Amino acid sequence: MCHRLSRPAAALAGLLLVAAAMAACGGSTSSNDIATRTAAEILAATKLAAEGARAVHVSGSIANGGRPVGLDVNILAGRGARGRLSENGLSFELIQTGGSVYIKGSPAFYRRIGGASAAQLLQGRWLKVPASSPEFASLSSLTDLRRLVDTALSTPGGVAKSGTTTVNGKPAVVLTSPSKGGKLFVARTGRPYPIQITKQGANGGSISFDRWDQPVALTAPADALDITQLQAGH
Repeated sequence: MCHRLSRPAAALAGLLLVAAAMAACGGSTSSNDIATRTAAEILAATKLAAEGARAVHVSGSIANGGRPVGLDVNILAGRGARGRLSENGLSFELIQTGGSVYIKGSPAFYRRIGGASAAQLLQGRWLKVPASSPEFASLSSLTDLRRLVDTALSTPGGVAKSGTTTVNGKPAVVLTSPSKGGKLFVARTGRPYPIQITKQGANGGSISFDRWDQPVALTAPADALDITQLQAGH
C-alpha cells in the first residue's frame, strides 16, 4: 500500500523540479515591477514571496509513466494540509495534521491496494500513519509548503525570461528552463507569487497555485484506523 501511495507524490515532485516553478495568484491588482527584473531576480523574488506565505491551494494534473496523476490540496504552512490525490482513476483523500497523515481511499483504491476484503473492511474509513513514516515521506514533502517551494524553485542550469502573458485572467511574466523544458508563470500584480507551471511531453502536465494566505481548516478525522497498531497486532 505505501509504495502505491508514494507514486503520485513522487511524480508531482519530479514535475516541480523539471518545470522549476510553483503557481499562484496575488491578492492585489496593483502592478509590480517584476517584469523589469532579470530572470534570476524574478526567480529569487518568487521564492521569497512563496516561502513567506501562510497558505496556498495546489491543483492540476500531470502524467506519471503514461498514467494521469491529479491533485487538489490546500497547504497550511507549518501546520499540514488537506485535499485529494488521484492516479489513473484511483483517488484518496488526505489530511496531514498533528504529526500524522490520514488517508481515506475510494472503494476502487482500497480494492487495488488490498483486495476485496480490504475494500469491505476499510470502506468509508480513514487510515492513520505517522507523518515521519519513511513510506509516506514523499506525501509529507508535498504538504510542507517551504520544502515544496525549495524543491520547486531549484533550477540547475538557470532560467530565462520569455516575455509576458495572461494566465487564468492574471498578468504574468514567463520564465523558461531551457535544459528542462518547463515554464514558470509569475504574477505581475500584487506579490510576485507563481501562478502556474507547465511542461510538455509524455511526463508533462500543468499545476496551478492560488488562494494564497486564505484560511485552511485542519481537523483530524475521528475514529481513524491506526496502521501502526494494526501492524503491531500482526
